[in-house]
Amino acid sequence: MFNPLRIATLAAMLMSGAAQAAEPLSIDVHRDANCGCCKDWIKHLQANGFKVNDKVETNMSAVKQSLGVPAGLASCHTGVINGKFVEGHVPAAQILELNQRADLVGMAVPGMPAGSPGMDYGQPHQAYRVIGLSTTGSETVVAEYAADQ
Repeated sequence: MFNPLRIATLAAMLMSGAAQAAEPLSIDVHRDANCGCCKDWIKHLQANGFKVNDKVETNMSAVKQSLGVPAGLASCHTGVINGKFVEGHVPAAQILELNQRADLVGMAVPGMPAGSPGMDYGQPHQAYRVIGLSTTGSETVVAEYAADQ
């Protein structure tokens, strides 16, 4: 039999679950106030559904050190998602992967490769790698992006 109260209750439960599932992941982004590519990386994250908490810093070295970012993986800005670091111009797809991987404490795109998210200014793209840092301190390549031909 048709029960309007039961249908309304089920609809409310489904809508509530869908709203919870659609909540964006939140990421803190620590950056220097004068960094343009950092702002462009933030736009990349927002365009890919992340809620960004923009944190302007006066001492990025201290931020990186406190999060355990190895010097060899350093770039200009540092994100933090669920306690894990995201160093440099890491694409949104790898940040989503990082969030699912218990074996990694962070990911990085060392340097500032042309064509990476936030560094795409119409110039030829450089090849680059996304490096994951494991809980044991070892580095592993989690993604590779090719240069323009």
